[in-house]
Amino acid sequence: MATLRLRKSSTLQSHFRWFHMAGGPPHIGWLRDTGKRLATADGKTVEIWELDHVPDQAILSAWATHFRNHYCSDADLPDLVAGTGMSPAEYLATVKFPDAKAPPGPSVRAGDFAEILVADFVEFVLGYWCPRELRYQDRWNRNDSTKGIDVIGFKFASESIYDPDDELFAFESKAAMSATNDNRLQNAVDDSAKDLMREAMSLNAIKQRFLERHDRASALRVQRFQDMADRPFRRLSGAAAVLDSGVFDADVISATNAGNHPNAGNLKLIVIRGVALMSLVHALYERAANEA
Repeated sequence: MATLRLRKSSTLQSHFRWFHMAGGPPHIGWLRDTGKRLATADGKTVEIWELDHVPDQAILSAWATHFRNHYCSDADLPDLVAGTGMSPAEYLATVKFPDAKAPPGPSVRAGDFAEILVADFVEFVLGYWCPRELRYQDRWNRNDSTKGIDVIGFKFASESIYDPDDELFAFESKAAMSATNDNRLQNAVDDSAKDLMREAMSLNAIKQRFLERHDRASALRVQRFQDMADRPFRRLSGAAAVLDSGVFDADVISATNAGNHPNAGNLKLIVIRGVALMSLVHALYERAANEA
């Protein structure tokens, strides 16, 4: 356990390293805290964030690379494509990425986009170590969402083997990019309430994926959070709704009730809204494939 804090995983963080050095991938600059706050039915605060995306080709290209690497590293792509008779773009569009048209592909696309955007928020805005790419790279069925906690972030308070002020942040995200009768923030809160039961399996899955890739350093960083009784830490929860601006309804969001959440005292609630998000999602997948 002595190596727990000595280094970050080069395997997981290789293509993200420059993002950390530069303060995050460039599209993070489009994610803006509006300063607006809503109160839920049980008196909790919901932060309203805006994704102000514009047709900046350089930023979109960098975002597409970042997005693609969640599903397939650029280093592995040539070997994965070899023998398929496909171009890299065809392989990504038909084997790796959720389908653009046939259900449930589009809804999986929207859900993945929301998860990855929330993971970016947790990592690059809130400052947590957020290993997430293996969640998508190991997916067997491209049109089936990965099970377990949507986003897990880790924060280490010191360089000791463990510190009771270390934090595990479990976030659930839900997307709505067309008209819906559901309160997607409420759906995220309800799913977040189940995370304590899913935590052990989700941590094991992340750790196992690291060990399978011979990345013991990262596995040990996850292992630190597998026994709260003997190695205490702070457990935080989050629920996020990623909504098209045309779907956003302040009254619906304010009707959210998190009073029965088992970690209600440490629950962060956010909404990220943006214009024409589903068009952005499809364009991002298309660019990610065509620029590979």
